[in-house]
Amino acid sequence: MVNEHILTVSLEEFGLSKYEAQAYVALISRGTVSASELAYYSEIPRTKIYPTLLKLEKKRLAIISKSKPIMCTAIAPEDAFDGIIHEQINKVNAMNTLVSNLKKASEESRKSRGSEEKRYFHISANNVLNQLRMMIEGSKSSIRIMADQWGLGLLAECREQLASVLRRNLDVRVIVQPSQICSEAFRKIPEGVEIRGSDITQNCFVFDGTELLMVDNNNGKGATFSSTDILGINQEKIFSNIWKNAIKTRALSDMTKTEAQEIYKIIKTVNDSGLAHVLSSTIVLRKSELDMFKLLEKNGIFLKSRSLDDIIEIIDAVLQITCSGHANFEANTKNITIESKLNSGHSLPWVSILDGCLQKQGYKTRTVYQNNSSKGEKVHIKISKNQA
Repeated sequence: MVNEHILTVSLEEFGLSKYEAQAYVALISRGTVSASELAYYSEIPRTKIYPTLLKLEKKRLAIISKSKPIMCTAIAPEDAFDGIIHEQINKVNAMNTLVSNLKKASEESRKSRGSEEKRYFHISANNVLNQLRMMIEGSKSSIRIMADQWGLGLLAECREQLASVLRRNLDVRVIVQPSQICSEAFRKIPEGVEIRGSDITQNCFVFDGTELLMVDNNNGKGATFSSTDILGINQEKIFSNIWKNAIKTRALSDMTKTEAQEIYKIIKTVNDSGLAHVLSSTIVLRKSELDMFKLLEKNGIFLKSRSLDDIIEIIDAVLQITCSGHANFEANTKNITIESKLNSGHSLPWVSILDGCLQKQGYKTRTVYQNNSSKGEKVHIKISKNQA
């Protein structure tokens, strides 16, 4: 039987989101099913299944019934992808020809000018994109990128080249500005590129630790630096330092830009001010949970009106990003489990926020903390409605 995971990853290379690819593969494998059954088979959250089906229908990959329960059927692959296949073949052929001609032109130009000994080359704004594509294709081991809105827009136009080097198992890492997480350009970057968010101010592309491309976001002009060991090492160090503290974005990839920005704001607020507020509250008020909740509201983040499922989904995303953890709600037992692969209290700020939010919504909570030095930590929150 064909591996469904491989099919899903392959579909993402043709422009489908992760959820769209999972849903289409599940439909192909199981025929006509209800929306709820599709959510189960494809492992897509129920809250995301209908928007995903609408996107598949718009792309002419699925048919959705108008009756209830909603039934859905995949359009046959030969009908759905015939046009896309020919389009991709034409693009690849054209790109191969272009890359070959560009390489020849570059080599001839450098020889004619005797420029082999130069340390850098200026590139006009009109040629930066072609240069970036060539440098991505020519990479051998790693690519490190710091990109603002301008740089991310350029990178989004290199989807085919990125997909090509990923098939060669290159390590590709990108740091983007928080405001660009889940933007249109962000979503064009193929799966396999690891992306994190941080406050950066430059466009710097480092290839194999020695080849650099710098791009000016004011005028779009660029400059390449070849075999510059010192500059390459320094830029790698700058990248590594920012990367360690940058926000992971994998858990946000299927969210809207607004939802992703809210998650980022929650994490930044707690990281920047949470500890001081907890210590102050514990010493003065002895109510750290409610004070953490007020800290978010003070910074324009309001969770009180959200449903319990929405709140847990937010906390789950935060835990995935901050401590490789998860939040799970068992409706039958009214038990919420918070897990973190890191111990020493990494999950406790988020437990505090969740506990405070539950209390604000009228729930009575009982919390049990478990710590395992080798497996991380786990917190159980038993909830019940306060009696009026």
